[in-house]
Amino acid sequence: MQFADANFNKSSLLLAVRRYSSAVSDMEQTILLPSLLRDVPSDDVWDSEEAEETCEDLYTNYTMLKNIRNTVESGLLHLSDRKIEDSVVLHQTLEPLLDTDPQVLFCFHLRGLFSVMNSLTKKSQSLTEKYMDLIGVTK
Repeated sequence: MQFADANFNKSSLLLAVRRYSSAVSDMEQTILLPSLLRDVPSDDVWDSEEAEETCEDLYTNYTMLKNIRNTVESGLLHLSDRKIEDSVVLHQTLEPLLDTDPQVLFCFHLRGLFSVMNSLTKKSQSLTEKYMDLIGVTK
């Protein structure tokens, strides 16, 4: 029997998911007024002229990060989601990958998952820090 607080290997995918979930939970507990994030440009276009042209703001990022966390924790992926249906990546042919060694393919996807989870964790932490800056609180 395994315990919920078991020590995970530092490169464990479960640990990466737990870190992300924890970062989003901290974000939710810190950001008491998510509406303050509306119309605040995201990291990608923070100090550029593109900030006014893009519709992506910190509130959009906030809701996206929460939705991804809910999907990761529930294990449910809604394939009818419009964003998923329109994704070019999902419509690319998989034929070149069929001839690949399954272990190599698995390692490739596992590295990709680690990269995505670490990126999402950093975005959650960054968004929390920006909110703190917006309300004038420093750590």
